[in-house]
Amino acid sequence: MNADPLEIQKFSDVAHHWWDTSSEFRPLHEINPLRLEWIHARASLNGKKVIDVGCGGGILAESMAKKGASVTGIDLSEKALNVADLHSLESGLTIRYKHIAAEQMAAQEAGAYDVVTCMEMLEHVPDPSSIIAACAQLVKPGGLVFFSTLNRNPKSYLYAVLGAEYLLKLLPKGTHDYAKFITPAELAQAIRQAGLELLSLRGMSYNPLSKIYSLNSDTSVNYLAACRRPE
Repeated sequence: MNADPLEIQKFSDVAHHWWDTSSEFRPLHEINPLRLEWIHARASLNGKKVIDVGCGGGILAESMAKKGASVTGIDLSEKALNVADLHSLESGLTIRYKHIAAEQMAAQEAGAYDVVTCMEMLEHVPDPSSIIAACAQLVKPGGLVFFSTLNRNPKSYLYAVLGAEYLLKLLPKGTHDYAKFITPAELAQAIRQAGLELLSLRGMSYNPLSKIYSLNSDTSVNYLAACRRPE
């Protein structure tokens, strides 16, 4: 299975904090409106069949459901999925959550989705190219796939590891393994090898003074990719 048991355990241990906006998941809550609107502007989520790969506690999944999408969320942390399922019930949303690997889901439901999202996950698995290939298999021809991950360079180490985990304490220490970060060139190559067309890359930055996240053209730290499966 393309998963690191330590990574799964790490997120399972704090799953009960997933919807606490003052917890270690605060950054996910703060960036979610940005990434949601970026996805929605390209995919027009209302009425679309969407799968969120590595959904965790369901932050993005719920926000896409509120846009009118029919959402499935998959993850390998049962505790995170339990939290996601309970919160969706409390929110009055119908979301299907499944404890299943992306590759297995792709074999079962190939070409079943209009939109596939995989956010902040690729840098946590042993073989990100396998996840990218699974996402390409899940989406229907003409459908869109969205990724977000972390670039690998001295600046990203300074900002995403030393800054976010040690100085600003936005994330728990050990959240990220710098060696698993992925450059845009590496991501683009894996996207092409999976048979997807890369449409755009956008950077995401955090201003520690204003405490505001923004999308821009700087992909040196956090960045997002939009792809399409050719017809």
